[in-house]
Amino acid sequence: MVMEIHNFFESYLKQDSIFLDKAVLTSTYMPENIIYREEQIQEVANILAPALRVEKPSNVFIYGKTGTGKTISIKYILRSMSVIAEKNNIPLRSLYINCKLKRVADTEYRLLARLIHELGKEVPPTGLPTDEIYSTFYSLLDSQRQLVLLVLDEIDQVTKKIGDEMLYNLTRINSELKQSQICIVGISNNLIFSENLDPRVKSSLSEEEIIFPPYNAIQIKDILEKRAAGAFHEKVIQAGVVEKCAAYAAREHGDARRAIDLLRIAGELAERSGSKIVDISHLDEAEKKVESDKILHATKHQPKQFQSVLYGILLISPQRRSFFTGEVYEMYKKICLKQKFNVLTQRRVSDILAELDMLGIINAKIISKGRYGRTREIFLSLDENIIIKLKELLEKALQIK
Repeated sequence: MVMEIHNFFESYLKQDSIFLDKAVLTSTYMPENIIYREEQIQEVANILAPALRVEKPSNVFIYGKTGTGKTISIKYILRSMSVIAEKNNIPLRSLYINCKLKRVADTEYRLLARLIHELGKEVPPTGLPTDEIYSTFYSLLDSQRQLVLLVLDEIDQVTKKIGDEMLYNLTRINSELKQSQICIVGISNNLIFSENLDPRVKSSLSEEEIIFPPYNAIQIKDILEKRAAGAFHEKVIQAGVVEKCAAYAAREHGDARRAIDLLRIAGELAERSGSKIVDISHLDEAEKKVESDKILHATKHQPKQFQSVLYGILLISPQRRSFFTGEVYEMYKKICLKQKFNVLTQRRVSDILAELDMLGIINAKIISKGRYGRTREIFLSLDENIIIKLKELLEKALQIK
């Protein structure tokens, strides 16, 4: 077996790759030009430009669904500002934090520890009093004359895990600083995130707001063509693949990141099969794989109550093509009682069903039952292979034997 694997790797090295530069199809790749976001980039640049004069810009909030170019546009702007600042000896510094990453913004302490790390100092992962870690952070910021642009990507995760107080403290920090100033750039996929903030935080944080609209199919096609030209050798992509890939992503609310991932995975599947071209069959296979991975990942990280509702649906669905909210709720209650979980109200379970609908796991339409009110008619909209994997995942998560 060892020799077989050795021979496989030897032969793999000798094969010509269909990829010219696969990194072009990764989330970390920064293109020379970002198309279809010129207007939004200019708006953000106008707001942040005073930082190059070491004047505090307004805090700015960037909204938009996943894959609408928010993060890449901000990083593009920060890179340009950093080049200008270095060339002209301007004391400008940018800190980028992805708040969704594990062990980054789980607690107030961890987020502050990460910010301190970005400023060049290490603190213990736990153990210090909160006042002391705030004091360390303030001292580092104020150790020299500088303007700091603090970018909090997925900022809604901060309030979800920690609460509003952390953001409030960050927005008030400039009153404590003597030499430096800090400007906060928040990025969120949640278009109504700021509506749920404490009014004090909202007024300080959302001084300027910019919305990144979804891409349409034509725009995604143009983005993919540019990426494909840099990622693959000539004549590798079969006619129609880019167009269908763009159509898939446009259906998913204009998610360009998903389209780029799909194209990369289709290329990987083609290469594994020994094909010298990427055709529609590879793209369809990639779509199934990405859809399955997305659903399994989303489900794995949901609370037990959410998982119990979904498991109840999976138990009902083999016998029924469609079913109603009340039936799901009864099955959910049985699971909770058996597993000794608290039982949520039917209204909360209806909210979970709406989330499942949004994730594409179910298709739920509200129907009227006359004087008996309204209910949801539910259809499970998953491939059989995904259902099997999902059931196994839920049984393990809920410890169902």
